[in-house]
Amino acid sequence: MIRLRKNERILPGFSLTLGFTVLYLSLIVLLPLAALAIKSADLSLAQWWNTVSDPRVVASYRLSLTTAFIAALVNFVFGLLLAWVLVRYEFPGKRIIDGLIDLPFALPTAVAGIALTTIYAPKGWIGSLLEPLGVKVAYTPIGITIALIFIGIPFVVRTVQPVLQDLEADMEEAAVMLGSYRFRIFRKVILPDLIPPLLTGFALAFARGIGEYGSVVFISGNMPMKTEIAPLLIITKLEQYQYAQAAAIAVVLLLISFALLLVINILQRWSNRRLRAVKGG
Repeated sequence: MIRLRKNERILPGFSLTLGFTVLYLSLIVLLPLAALAIKSADLSLAQWWNTVSDPRVVASYRLSLTTAFIAALVNFVFGLLLAWVLVRYEFPGKRIIDGLIDLPFALPTAVAGIALTTIYAPKGWIGSLLEPLGVKVAYTPIGITIALIFIGIPFVVRTVQPVLQDLEADMEEAAVMLGSYRFRIFRKVILPDLIPPLLTGFALAFARGIGEYGSVVFISGNMPMKTEIAPLLIITKLEQYQYAQAAAIAVVLLLISFALLLVINILQRWSNRRLRAVKGG
């Protein structure tokens, strides 16, 4: 059997791997983003500001961010519950349910949007039951939120599930022996380890929801100032050959998303440091 020497590594040296990483990141991420910013620079400062501050554009930003945040928050809670059930319990059909979690990844988003619209429309299976109660889902922000919950739930479940599987039962057993209640054990022993992956799943679901188009465009109704999402408005500008305006709207949406994700990332690092400090103490 061939053994590696002490200073040998399986992968090439740091300089070479760093160069490949920077090149790959530049071609796939940085270059398209730079082109987007350059295209929006075709507008004068006044034109750029008038484009991004238009009431219709601001309304679309507000709708996209609000619905994405609410959907990610719902997935934050119910994604944890789903991951908990899949890890801690054995029941018939568990593997089928576990496989269904990844369905939003495999299903084309347009198909998901059509299916959700069919179900929640006033004459749909669920919409027809809600309409007599005065609850309208399709073509409202509620429908948009449901669509974003559908496409975002796998992010939370798949980030929390491995952490739950790797948690050692010794601390829980010790807490039980000391007479702690179940909720206290969960809050003091289990939850601190789950906060970092939960924040990661929340950030991923939130980011996906902000830019989601296919699953939302059908169920939203696309009414300006009411149910028009920012990605749809960008597509509308592109269809009207207003490329610079579309790029300007996309840049602002990108900056808002980056700022919010940066805050979430800071909270995640803070929770990691706090968790290490607690365990170290």
